[in-house]
Amino acid sequence: MEELRGRLTLSDIIGRKVNLTRAGREFKGCCPFHNEKTASFYVNDDKQFYHCFGCGAHGDAIGFAMQHDNLSFIEAIESLAAEAGMQVPQQSPQDIKKAKEEKDLYSLMEEATRWMEAQLRDPSNKEAYRYITERGNTDEQLSRFRVGYAPADRQALRKALQAKGYTDQQMIEAGVLRPGKSGREPYAFFRERIMFPVPDRRGRVVAFGGRILPDHLRPPETGDYVPAKYMNSSDTPLFHKGGMLYGEPRARQAALDGQPLIVVEGYVDVIACTKAGFDGAMAPMGTALTEEQIMVLWRMIPQDSKVPVLCFDGDAAGRRAAARACDKLLPMLKAHHSARFAFLPDGQDPDSLVNSEGAKALANIIEAAMPLVEFLWVYHTAGQKFDTPEARAGLSKTLEQEALKIPDREVQHYYKQAFRERITKAFSQSYTQSYPQKRGGYNKNFDNRQQNQGIVSIKRPRFTGEANKLIAAAINHPAIFDVFEEEIGLLRVKEPRIDALRQAYIAIISENHEVSREELLVELQKSGFESELRALLSDNLYALARFARPQAEYEEVCEGWRGMYDAMQKRMETHEQQKNMAKGAE
Repeated sequence: MEELRGRLTLSDIIGRKVNLTRAGREFKGCCPFHNEKTASFYVNDDKQFYHCFGCGAHGDAIGFAMQHDNLSFIEAIESLAAEAGMQVPQQSPQDIKKAKEEKDLYSLMEEATRWMEAQLRDPSNKEAYRYITERGNTDEQLSRFRVGYAPADRQALRKALQAKGYTDQQMIEAGVLRPGKSGREPYAFFRERIMFPVPDRRGRVVAFGGRILPDHLRPPETGDYVPAKYMNSSDTPLFHKGGMLYGEPRARQAALDGQPLIVVEGYVDVIACTKAGFDGAMAPMGTALTEEQIMVLWRMIPQDSKVPVLCFDGDAAGRRAAARACDKLLPMLKAHHSARFAFLPDGQDPDSLVNSEGAKALANIIEAAMPLVEFLWVYHTAGQKFDTPEARAGLSKTLEQEALKIPDREVQHYYKQAFRERITKAFSQSYTQSYPQKRGGYNKNFDNRQQNQGIVSIKRPRFTGEANKLIAAAINHPAIFDVFEEEIGLLRVKEPRIDALRQAYIAIISENHEVSREELLVELQKSGFESELRALLSDNLYALARFARPQAEYEEVCEGWRGMYDAMQKRMETHEQQKNMAKGAE
């Protein structure tokens, strides 16, 4: 089928049945599937699909042949193969037998799913149902994801499937039973777990993930055995763990609708994201993101720019997981193909965040996701000092090695350029601290040690300088920009990242003087300043500068801003005079 699609030009096939005209990089015409006078039917050869914005018809060459000519799937394949000069391979008896076995396994998995759904709502398992609903999941959401329950009875599922005519061997092959040891009977692999069926891209259940019930809802374990929090199906004839993502069928449609694709950690997180309106959420099944899954993500995005969002915990483990994802991504990068990185607040996951703070909190996290190049810079500089030439050379070498992992020469070139620009900006100034000499000799306290350059840190730094208070007030009250535009432009900021935030603020507000505080914050978060904003707009700072608070009155803000700025300028002038005197004395 891939070779067939590669040999055919979709616009040629459809152009024989529909009058098409070129529209930029696409072709358009009147839809053949419903009556219309204005063309709303588009054909894209690059992406190999057609779409009607009137009736919603959508598909590839095979789908068009089936829908337009009323052909079966096999008939459509044979028709297009004849046009392409290809021979359709004939099925061998072994292929037919394998297809029948797989069909039986699909049916078995569907029966197992229905049985588990019924178990969740059975009165005898009311504690399991109460547990999953008290976590903020409605019955409608549970039904949408077909969430079920596997009871403690090791033989219950086996008996239910045997009654439907399935054998132990089929159940073992499908991964729902485990063979018994020492001649004992097979037993259920999943027990006392909330069950999440995993559908393939066609919506057929091919695997399960199970979350153990909390200790207080289960009998105490005997011995030293501690059950895993999550268990996932092993690979089977239907299921390859490293090549699939939980939530694919729904996310594919979301991607076609223009929604972002988001990768989170687990099943419950996917459901939480959909509650917040992100239907493009998916999760790997108990493994780190694989190269194959990254390719699946990119293929699902119909736009030219294929940049899914990878969402991680905000702790050290989350950053390490993000670094591992980088190792997989870098050798695969090419033009328009990358990823952004979003980090949750410490101690939160999408499920707890949505339940405690609402959908908007998750939306802000996703919108503020940083590009891959920015994450690499943060990861290799966070919390470190680069106050010696050797340390800076080490950073340059590390980032150069990261860029060399990218086989695409053009992308590699721009990564190297981006790293060099960041290094130049971070180390362009050396802050020194000096004191005047005593008459007749050097002051013993004279110290010109270089100060830390303030490389961006994932940890929240504490900003207490006057410039930071003035910037916080300007962000919380964008209206004062008209009054203090020149002063904000001349403001001296010691920390490079806060100075970059100030410049981004000026750029945004210069384009839109009517921007609100909320809109401004979203734009600054999009520019990668989320951690700086969290540290800057804090109660600690407001305690030292009440005029900077969001709820402060306009007059109070202006008066406080002007007073602090003037006082700061006077101190700076005095400092400059003292520094010049010290230089003269030296």
